[in-house]
Amino acid sequence: MRTWLARAVSEGRQFAQIFTWTVAATIAVLSFGSISALAQPAHEVGGEASLKLPDLSQVLFLGIDGHRLLLIGILFCIFGLGFGLVIYTRLRKMPVHRAMLDISELIYETCKTYLVTQGKFLLVLWLFIAVVIVLYFGVLSPVPDKPIAITLPIILHFSLVGIAGSYGVAWFGIRVNTFANSRTAFAGLGGKPYPIYNIPLQAGMSIGMMLISVELLLMLIILLFIPADYAGPCFIGFAIGESLGAAALRIAGGIFTKIADIGSDLMKIVFKIKEDDARNPGVIADCTGDNAGDSVGPSADGFETYGVTGVALITFILLGVKEPTVQVQLLVWIFVMRIAMLVSSAVAYFINGAIAKARFGTADKMNFETPLTWLVWLTSLISVAVTFVISAIIVPNLGGDTSQWWKLASIISCGTLAGAIIPELVKVFTSTESRHVREVVTSANEGGASLGILSGFVAGNFSAYYLGLSMVALMSTGYYFSTLGLDNLMIAAPVFAFGLVAFGFLGMGPVTIAVDSYGPVTDNAQSVYELSLIEQVPNIRQELKKVFNIDVNFERAKDLLEENDGAGNTFKATAKPVLIGTAVVGATTMIFSIIMALTNGLTENVNNLSLLHAPFMLGLITGGAMIYWFTGASTQAVTTGAYRAVEFIKANIKLEGVVKASVSDSKKVVEICTKYAQKGMFNIFLAVFFATLAFAFVEPFFFIGYLISIAIFGLYQAIFMANAGGAWDNAKKIVEVELKQKGTPLHDATVVGDTVGDPFKDTSSVALNPVIKFTTLFGLLAVELAVTLTHDQGATITNVLALAFFAVSFFFVYRSFYGMRIRSDKA
Repeated sequence: MRTWLARAVSEGRQFAQIFTWTVAATIAVLSFGSISALAQPAHEVGGEASLKLPDLSQVLFLGIDGHRLLLIGILFCIFGLGFGLVIYTRLRKMPVHRAMLDISELIYETCKTYLVTQGKFLLVLWLFIAVVIVLYFGVLSPVPDKPIAITLPIILHFSLVGIAGSYGVAWFGIRVNTFANSRTAFAGLGGKPYPIYNIPLQAGMSIGMMLISVELLLMLIILLFIPADYAGPCFIGFAIGESLGAAALRIAGGIFTKIADIGSDLMKIVFKIKEDDARNPGVIADCTGDNAGDSVGPSADGFETYGVTGVALITFILLGVKEPTVQVQLLVWIFVMRIAMLVSSAVAYFINGAIAKARFGTADKMNFETPLTWLVWLTSLISVAVTFVISAIIVPNLGGDTSQWWKLASIISCGTLAGAIIPELVKVFTSTESRHVREVVTSANEGGASLGILSGFVAGNFSAYYLGLSMVALMSTGYYFSTLGLDNLMIAAPVFAFGLVAFGFLGMGPVTIAVDSYGPVTDNAQSVYELSLIEQVPNIRQELKKVFNIDVNFERAKDLLEENDGAGNTFKATAKPVLIGTAVVGATTMIFSIIMALTNGLTENVNNLSLLHAPFMLGLITGGAMIYWFTGASTQAVTTGAYRAVEFIKANIKLEGVVKASVSDSKKVVEICTKYAQKGMFNIFLAVFFATLAFAFVEPFFFIGYLISIAIFGLYQAIFMANAGGAWDNAKKIVEVELKQKGTPLHDATVVGDTVGDPFKDTSSVALNPVIKFTTLFGLLAVELAVTLTHDQGATITNVLALAFFAVSFFFVYRSFYGMRIRSDKA
């Protein structure tokens, strides 16, 4: 422990030195000639400092001005919050045996410790963002005609609000899921499948409604109550903050959960013990990781995705639409649509719930994927119908064109349908019913782990083809509708259409989050059942009959929980391409904002957006390099951490004379996971942060190419890795649930495949989404900072800074392997 503390102190000092040096160097270089920069107007690049919201009250909708109409929307946000809290309370009051409740509370306590640690670390990372915000809005490009003493604290405040939003919904998600996991495990004792389907879905809807309602409420507060001159910069600060929070929580959570998962799973092969054996000290860490990676990460990611897409559209409208009345119409329409889709998700949930209960409420057997699929499609279809109705009411006449309402509704519907179509395509490659997944089992049965892994690679690569083309088809449809007169109202109408497609992806946000959150609850429920040792509680059958009126069949309960976990795996996989798709499609809109700034509204230097402009081409190549480095760095953190976890577990596991692992050993595994999650996140974040600064300062159009490249490379890398990992995961589930071959060589082979797939599907792939959005959002500030400096001080300063920032970034790239690699000495 002393060695560990000493190392932690040493690394903390190193971190402080690096941060201090970087800030000092940056400020010193930027201060060179800053007096002369302040003495003259900042170079006008059309950036965030100049964004000004129009007066929403100048346009009437149904006899109500836009400002008052959106004030009514706040009531719907409060309704959404109430919906989430009601389900939360209901879950808390559900019956559960004390043995299971104790385990879920232990899991929550370890999760809470992890979140507190991450919260402190997030504030340290925010300091880097704060420095750039201060330099940009406080020195080089302040909000026009407003005192810096007022504007700067407001913008910094909203960046913290963004972080707090991501962090808060992540905490809420963990609390709900750790209520639901023990209640689901307990419900399995009744021997009926419906309750163990219904409880995880309720938990997911609670998180989804709470998440979207909080995000929408915060954005409405900025839109309605912040003065118009400040609202644009506040939206950007808010989006950067939530993007930072999501990126850090996604990366660290993904590393944590897969260290724990691999460490726990490999013991099944080494010691031939059962799934979630209570004697395995890695199981509690695995349960904590299920929440840290599969609950915290998606909650923060979904929150940020919803917000960043909205900010991208707002920024486009303010930059690309010149007529103030049309700006107001589009802004109000977008927010009314968001409110309507929140209601649509709730309505679809209740309708689907009634259908599922009528059909499966008393059934002895059900396909757990069926009602989840119904819910996704029902929500999508209701949302599409509502989109057309609301558009016809809110924008029947847009800039003198009475036909645009159905064209805009059609564009959004392309994204809304994608929210249902993409999960169907994902299931082709990851479901337990999938031919690809069964091919993995067949290959592993004959050729062991190696052929099983190769078949998973096939599934991932094929999925990237089909999902990529489906996104192209939907975006092409959106593009077609944008050519039908929309270009008369704005610059670059197709880019706005792509943003609306991303908006449609998220229209059914509560349900997307709900089916994603279904997975960690079902996974934890299995573990809670095993860790509770409920079968060994004295007189347990009599107690369950007397207190809960349950005639228990333990084998039946375990089979149902395992089967439900397979459905959870599938639907966790379906949400990932939806989120990564919004990152890429939404990034297109945000990149356009940078292009508008660099080309003075597409009037200058447009020829630089060409392969004939060498920096642009070089940027395209550089983006791919960063994506592949990130994949390696995040996997390296998992590999090293898992090595240390396995090393500790193998040395300390006790299989004789004990019924469960000691709490101290379990906490030690959690400590190992936390340590390597933070080390990995630290290296990755700072490498990405300084690379963004460096490439923005190299040359503006180099940076545009870089952003386009990381979006495209990231899309296909993420889809491939997510679905290959999902195929390996459910191949193992088929062997365990359907074939009943635990402990066999086939099972060992699929466990190996699953552990390879763990960082694929839950670390590298899912973290690419917030990394792309954070880079794009932060890049907005970085590139304008560079352009302003070049204009005011000349190219020498920006070139020197680019080199300095790249040197720091490369240091952390180097450190992400050589500082993390497995060594023979104890770490």
